[in-house]
Amino acid sequence: MNPVLEYFIQNWALVLILLAFAIMLWVTIFLDRKTVRRMYILIVFLFLLSICVYTEFRLAETKHYPELRLAMMAIRYSATPVIVAFIIFTLVKRARWYVFLPVVALTVLNVISIWTGIVFGLDANGELVRGALGYFPYIAVGIYSFFLVFILIRQSNKQAVEIVPIAFLAFTFASGLVFPFVMGKEYSKIFCSTIAVGLFVYYVFSILQLTTKDALTGLLNRQAYYSFVRKNSKDITAIVSIDMNGLKTINDNQGHLAGDEALTTLALCFTKATKNKQYVYRIGGDEFVIVCKKTSKADLKLMIKSIKENVAETEYSCSIGYSFAFNGEKTPEEMAKESDAMMYAHKAKFYSESSNNRRLQ
Repeated sequence: MNPVLEYFIQNWALVLILLAFAIMLWVTIFLDRKTVRRMYILIVFLFLLSICVYTEFRLAETKHYPELRLAMMAIRYSATPVIVAFIIFTLVKRARWYVFLPVVALTVLNVISIWTGIVFGLDANGELVRGALGYFPYIAVGIYSFFLVFILIRQSNKQAVEIVPIAFLAFTFASGLVFPFVMGKEYSKIFCSTIAVGLFVYYVFSILQLTTKDALTGLLNRQAYYSFVRKNSKDITAIVSIDMNGLKTINDNQGHLAGDEALTTLALCFTKATKNKQYVYRIGGDEFVIVCKKTSKADLKLMIKSIKENVAETEYSCSIGYSFAFNGEKTPEEMAKESDAMMYAHKAKFYSESSNNRRLQ
């Protein structure tokens, strides 16, 4: 059979997934250009890697050109950590180029293995044999994958809509570590498709997440707030209302970019202070809400104290109110009204003490 036709027959599902991925990236308006470019690079890399894997297995069948086959194996063994490192570089905020340093070292080791067999080699019958460091690539990928999942969870809002795609991506990489020992070398034939599916699903979920996120601060938005309260009304034990003080003055005197910086700075102060089952929302211009699920009053007060300490380290200020209820003593609507009333009282006190005209703030 013609090699090109045979390649497409074996990899048609992968080609379709990568093509759909590329089209969705082309039409999306939600991702920044840098992220889209890096996604395109991943797509091209997976496509080229699939050609490399096909070529390697074709050489294995013919028993020809063992040196070329070893070179293809070096590429395949290096490709997996490269892909995971590049995913970290693409998806993790503030990831830097040095995330590739271990990959470079591993690639050099794989290239050296072409002549030394320290990682992999071929026996007299052309069968794969592992060298002294034969499991090292899997260990490296495992470390990279753990780091990726750990960072993605840390920068998430800890809600199911974000945790589910991260868990799916983790399962994808876990299968890449386990299946080679279950399926043997045949797993290499479906590796590219596995990674492509994992990335594509994560991308789709990421786009869906944007419907629940505030574009400026990255916090959950008003729509997500109403949805969460409706679904978890019986488990909500506290609601915290927060308003920034003086946003209008900043916008009028320093410009809206300065106002945006102030809001993102405060959002970071709030998220740093929250723990598990405490969710931060931006529901308006300078209005924030924190919903606490099964949180004790002591933990609530500790969170508010942390917020005040975090905000005190910035040049901004905010007014805070809260309402606590245990065992369904109050509905979320009642708690929201109570916390708003406390917050507005604090806000009025702030403007009174600062001798400012509240209407100009």
